[in-house]
Amino acid sequence: MDTLTNRRNLSLQDGCPEPFILVLGEVLWDVFQHSTALGGAPLNFAAHAKRLGYNPLLISAVGADSLGHAAREEIAALGLDTALLQTARRFPTGVARVELGPGDRTRFVIERPAAYDAVTLREEHIARIIQCAPAYFYFGTLFVSVPQGRVMLDKLLAAVPPATRFYDLNLRPGHYSMPLVIEMLELADVVKLNEEELGIVHKFTRLPSNIEAFCREGSKRYGWKAVCVTLGARGCVLLRCEEYVEAAGHRVEVADPVGAGDAFAAAFLHGLMSLWPVAKIAEFANRLGAVVASRNGAIPDWTMNEVVEL
Repeated sequence: MDTLTNRRNLSLQDGCPEPFILVLGEVLWDVFQHSTALGGAPLNFAAHAKRLGYNPLLISAVGADSLGHAAREEIAALGLDTALLQTARRFPTGVARVELGPGDRTRFVIERPAAYDAVTLREEHIARIIQCAPAYFYFGTLFVSVPQGRVMLDKLLAAVPPATRFYDLNLRPGHYSMPLVIEMLELADVVKLNEEELGIVHKFTRLPSNIEAFCREGSKRYGWKAVCVTLGARGCVLLRCEEYVEAAGHRVEVADPVGAGDAFAAAFLHGLMSLWPVAKIAEFANRLGAVVASRNGAIPDWTMNEVVEL
């Protein structure tokens, strides 16, 4: 039987800290040729959002195995809320084998089923989440690519309709389909994707391949409030409402590109929630993504001064 942790938790037992963000998705270990590091886009995003002053509630699961125990300890050490980090005894803790390619290209081989595929929520947890009224709800594609994940997403979307829906595509080969991606784009209020993913979405939806036209037409078709396309070392483009900006990247020696996009996503959300001008949001997100890319691991240590001084 899968169980929830019994750790005392502020957001579920003692009130709802602000600003509160709901994060749904995978926790897994990134296995490189010579090392292993804790990761999973939702976890990485949550960790960076925490450092930016937010209170993310991560809904996920680890296995009842050594990797699961290690993950739980590391996640707690990051200061993240673990009340809904479940232990799934049916499946092992998630693993992604990472193959680093030229530039910032990375290939992931993901083993399924994994513990995060067995996430469940009791009605009292749903009721408490509703009471806490999250400002944003972050989700990606990998978690919802299996039926149980999609059921969980739909249940939470129905529970917190006022929350702004932040969809970070993070497409992984073998773990997405055209109908699924289109459905997620239709559900989203805010979208973040990279240039390669834009090409895939272009083929799926016939949205323009030109980046600015893609952003404008996608926002018009699906009702996005904001959309950002990351361009690796070249920076990013961002559209919010009718305001469009292209922001150059920052030159750094890349140590590990894994997790840089998730840090960028957290910075993107921070700018949106802070009501910054579009150019400032893009510049800040580029800076944080570059700092993380310059260090090993998806969740390296960083300070706001380091981001500002880059």
